[in-house]
Order: sequence, then C-alpha cells, then structure tokens
Amino acid sequence: MHFTPRQVFLFGLLAALGMIAFAVGYFQIHLQLEPCPLCVLQRIGMFAVAGMFLLPVLHNPGPTGVRVYAVLGFLTAMAGAAVSVRHLWLQNLPPDQIPDCGPGYDYIMENFPLLDAIPMLLKGSGDCADVLWTFLGISIPGWTLIGFLFLGLLSLSQWWNPRR
Repeated sequence: MHFTPRQVFLFGLLAALGMIAFAVGYFQIHLQLEPCPLCVLQRIGMFAVAGMFLLPVLHNPGPTGVRVYAVLGFLTAMAGAAVSVRHLWLQNLPPDQIPDCGPGYDYIMENFPLLDAIPMLLKGSGDCADVLWTFLGISIPGWTLIGFLFLGLLSLSQWWNPRR
C-alpha cells in the first residue's frame, strides 16, 4: 500500500504530538517529574518537528515542495536528536564529572538574553544527569532520541515519494 506525502506527514505530526502529550501527561502530570532544561529543549524541538510536519499537511505541496519539507523536517528532527544525545552524554558521565546543578529553564529564560540563554540551556546541569525513569533500560532522552530519529527518517523518506 502506498501513502501520499500528505498522509505520511499527517502520521508524523500525530506521532510528534503523541510524544509531547505523553511527556506532559504521563511524565509531568502523572509521575510529577519536572523537566530539566534539556528536557524542555527536547520538547521545544518536538514541537518544531510537529510544525514541520503540519506545514505540508496544510499546504499539500507538489513534488518539489514535498522534497523541501522532507529536508526541513529531517534537519529539525536532527537538531532535536542532537539535544537528546547531549542529554544522554550527561546522564552517562562519571559522578565526579557531572556539572553542578544550575538554574531552571524558566529562570534562565526570564533573566538572560536569548543569545546568552541558549548556550546555558545546552550546557545542561546536574539535574539533567539524573535518570528518573527507564523502560527496557533506556532513559527518557534515549526514547526521545529514538523518536527524533524515527521522525527524521520518516520525513526524509518523502524525498523519494513521487505521489502527490
């Protein structure tokens, strides 16, 4: 069975929104886990990926537009994946190399200019090194990385989907 690019992008949009809903509904509300700065950046990244999937669903572009959206969705997902990799790296540092706990996302965004805040957020903090939940031995940023990789490849696969 072949799917149109619009159908594939809709599936990707629903998957990205489902991951965000799971993060907020299950982790934050049900388990009462407050997101660290890198978790917040990953959520923002997932919203950006959802946006990159929403645009072609609304626009229903021709073949050239599908390819443009395929690359944009892929690049956006890879940016989110990079944040997930940074988060996993922090979680796997030896205890003596874990950075000190720093201010939270809200404090950084309220008290620093955006160009100063972004490097601070990407640096992470000791809070980001805590592994608070795992499933099949994979932590939250690990599953988020898998989600970003899946969505990036899904988007890029539309490069070769000639159907309109």
